[in-house]
Amino acid sequence: MAVSSADDLQHTPLYTLHGELSARMVPFAGYSMPVQYAGVKAEHLHTREMAGLFDVSHMGQVLVRGVQAAQQLEALVPMDLIDLPINKQIYSLLTNIEGGIIDDLMICRWEEETFFLVVNAACKINDLALLEAQLEGLTVELLEDKALVAVQGPKAVTVIAAIFPESQTLTFMTGCHADFDGSPVYITRAGYTGEDGFEISLPGSSAEAFCRELLDFEEIAPVGLGARDTLRLEAGLCLYGHDMNESITPMTADLQWSISKARRIGGSRPGGFTGAEVILDEMDKGTAEKRVGLAVNGRAPVREGAELVDVSGNSIGRVTSGGFGPSMDAPIAMGYVGTSFCSLGTQIHAMVRGKALPVTVNSLPFIPHNYVR
Repeated sequence: MAVSSADDLQHTPLYTLHGELSARMVPFAGYSMPVQYAGVKAEHLHTREMAGLFDVSHMGQVLVRGVQAAQQLEALVPMDLIDLPINKQIYSLLTNIEGGIIDDLMICRWEEETFFLVVNAACKINDLALLEAQLEGLTVELLEDKALVAVQGPKAVTVIAAIFPESQTLTFMTGCHADFDGSPVYITRAGYTGEDGFEISLPGSSAEAFCRELLDFEEIAPVGLGARDTLRLEAGLCLYGHDMNESITPMTADLQWSISKARRIGGSRPGGFTGAEVILDEMDKGTAEKRVGLAVNGRAPVREGAELVDVSGNSIGRVTSGGFGPSMDAPIAMGYVGTSFCSLGTQIHAMVRGKALPVTVNSLPFIPHNYVR
């Protein structure tokens, strides 16, 4: 988590509303962001049972436009963009020549030669520089006047449909243009919680009015970064800078599904993206370690940075995300272990304050995803 001093923190368009809602604000990726309102557990469970409202306006929103935009973007990511339908969204990765992950991002095709990207807040300046340097003859625009709001949970569909009737036809990872009070809006049915939900990009000047309308629905409660983290951990989703970074490859991170079949060996357009030689070789031959889920025996949480050891006390890996899973009523974690310890049910230990706590290699996600496909 990138932390800045209070003097140079940026504010999202919803900063004033967060204050009215008595949010506890913290520095995050250069912004003053709400970490909680009613409490992490209450917000987490409300999202799982009803619907949560998240301010994610700190994320970078980028438009890439121009002739052969798909072909040029394909040189930077391992996904099939040439065949991506209009209003279809995919999850992808920016990789370096060593196969490491520079950032993970969402890419949506708005028009034949227009792509809408959502990148991580802490990475957006570097991502923008990379795109501008590598994409020749294309327009690369950071949408600094936009807000991004997520509505997540089983009741999200009825709430969003009441405001945007066109959203009812969307399925997971599809999007549509809409209008809110005369302002252009783009809606995708996606999110970072494992629940059904939507992300809405709209002008910053309209964001507060939109969120106030959302909060008039009894199903909706504001949710901060704290519960966003516990929700994504239960859903087995990576957090950039923690579960993946420039030294971790997609295969090591167990993200092989983020490599399109068309870009794999034997596909219609194999390789051709940065780091492809390393990544495709690992896809063929395997890796020395893998990301796994970890069920913690007992009630003590296991946090990021904890060393993982085998039953003889030999170091075999590290925890990269960990905490308490409110929906599971138990501590959970994710981390990296040598591939010989990746089998489900393998018993290992996490070192916490000098004590070896028993943990079990667990399948991911910890709870089922509820996406509408």
